[in-house]
Amino acid sequence: MSSTQIVTFNNARLAYGRRVLWQDLNLQVAPGEFLAVLGPNGSGKTSFINTMLGTTALDSGQVRIDGQPVRRGSSAVGLIPQQRPFGDNVPLRARDLVALGVDGTKLGIRLARKSVAAKVDELLELVGASGYANRPVSDLSGGEQQRLRAAQALAGDPRVLLCDEPLLSLDLHHQQAISQVIHQQAVQRGSAVIFVTHEINPILPYVDRVLYLAEGRFHIGTVDEVMQSHVLSELYGAPVEVLRVNERIVVVAGTANRALPPDGHEHPEVPEDHEKHGGK
Repeated sequence: MSSTQIVTFNNARLAYGRRVLWQDLNLQVAPGEFLAVLGPNGSGKTSFINTMLGTTALDSGQVRIDGQPVRRGSSAVGLIPQQRPFGDNVPLRARDLVALGVDGTKLGIRLARKSVAAKVDELLELVGASGYANRPVSDLSGGEQQRLRAAQALAGDPRVLLCDEPLLSLDLHHQQAISQVIHQQAVQRGSAVIFVTHEINPILPYVDRVLYLAEGRFHIGTVDEVMQSHVLSELYGAPVEVLRVNERIVVVAGTANRALPPDGHEHPEVPEDHEKHGGK
């Protein structure tokens, strides 16, 4: 195994009962690389993220982060989750939420409040959230809250940044802003970015490679190598046409002659929230 790889999957297999999500997966993700993970609902995209978080166990094979076996709570891993609104009247300011990412795992009284505050200010500026640093998080829009989640994930300067549908439910402006922040982490800090999404177009300028999961199979390659009609047709076992329209990728189900998002979103299988925890 090359020491330059941050994420390494060796002969990885994951299944739910008799349904295999993938097997014989060999994948290496290098520093600064932006890997997009696509596939229909139930193809195992979130499970793929969870194997690197240590919350979902492989059936066989191995996954390593920075050369070490995966473990829960590793400082080498940062996570930007899906956008979910906070409840009303949450008594927490934006900067307090980000501060939890800076020293939230430490017990006792903060002994270096100035250094924590300085780090929080740096992170807020990085994600473009300085303007509402002192506002309650429950008063912020979904896009503003998602910027704070990005700041939290970046607080530990992670070696790998896992992004689980972070653009879901965001408008185009906030999609672009969050995507740029994530890309900066790869370029400026050399983090490996693994970005699960149902829509590749907002991140298309940044993607180095694609891992496409479908029907228990997968394909890995550049965008041009993977987003091809014959590749997706083989994965789905049905006619699929991939079109380029105004620098966007559109996937069309050949049998129905209707446009689908680039992940083939209308092919649900195993629910994504049906995760495996702690073993086979």
